[in-house]
Amino acid sequence: MRIMLACALGMSTGMLVERMREASKKAGREDEIWAVDVGSVDKNAGKFDVLLLGPQVTYMLADMQKKYGSQVPVALIKPVDYGRLNGEAVLKLADTLVKEKK
Repeated sequence: MRIMLACALGMSTGMLVERMREASKKAGREDEIWAVDVGSVDKNAGKFDVLLLGPQVTYMLADMQKKYGSQVPVALIKPVDYGRLNGEAVLKLADTLVKEKK
């Protein structure tokens, strides 16, 4: 699965991405997971299966859902999972969203 995270500057999600990659590897998966700033989402259109937004860009959710929601799942990362860098929970969120979209 190709999971893209977007936040204000693309840096604050870096540690969460690493935790998600660890959880993916631990589960025997080979997910592609990366983070960008919200201004770079358009440049990555068509390259991701799910788009997860950091809590600091909650205000962008409606726009992103309108723009990409018909193609891929778009959702917010729960603040508690984001703050605790809970890669396993965020990976599970991506799985659930993709399964629901099918």
